[in-house]
Amino acid sequence: MKQALIIIDVQNDYFKNGKMELNNTENALIIINKLERKFYEANLPVIYIRHIKNDLKADFFAKNSHGSELEERLLLNHSSIIIEKQFPNSFYKTKLLSTLKKLKVEQVIICGMMTHMCVDSTTRASNELGLKPILIADGTATKDLYFDEELISSKYVQLSFLASLKNFAKVITYDEFNE
Repeated sequence: MKQALIIIDVQNDYFKNGKMELNNTENALIIINKLERKFYEANLPVIYIRHIKNDLKADFFAKNSHGSELEERLLLNHSSIIIEKQFPNSFYKTKLLSTLKKLKVEQVIICGMMTHMCVDSTTRASNELGLKPILIADGTATKDLYFDEELISSKYVQLSFLASLKNFAKVITYDEFNE
């Protein structure tokens, strides 16, 4: 079964001094780099998703901003595929599905940022599209959230969303994927 790696929104605004700094980005990036190497060595597709907001007053990921650029430590090369999106679901109004079909991909391996938004939305959609998603839990990052003025730490946001996504994907660590 041919696989492709989908790396969602690993962009400058999510890292230190970015406009929407997440927790655990550095650890997630280490895992993402390992996945990139593994897929490039196996000559399998690596697809980078880049979220762009066309509103020049956007709070983050503003078009043509440094924050919207892919993080420089990603291992982009001549065979990298970059797909831009404007919505959390990486399939919605993009060429992601047609690209996967053209490459004859049957299964997607997902990692990236933010777990509770774009990773969640894309993972669910990939399941609905029959792409048998595997989500690499330690290759994702999120942030603290608030509900009714109560802080929910990123640790619990992460755990809750990963637990829920087990209904739509195989959710494993990089070490489990690498076995």
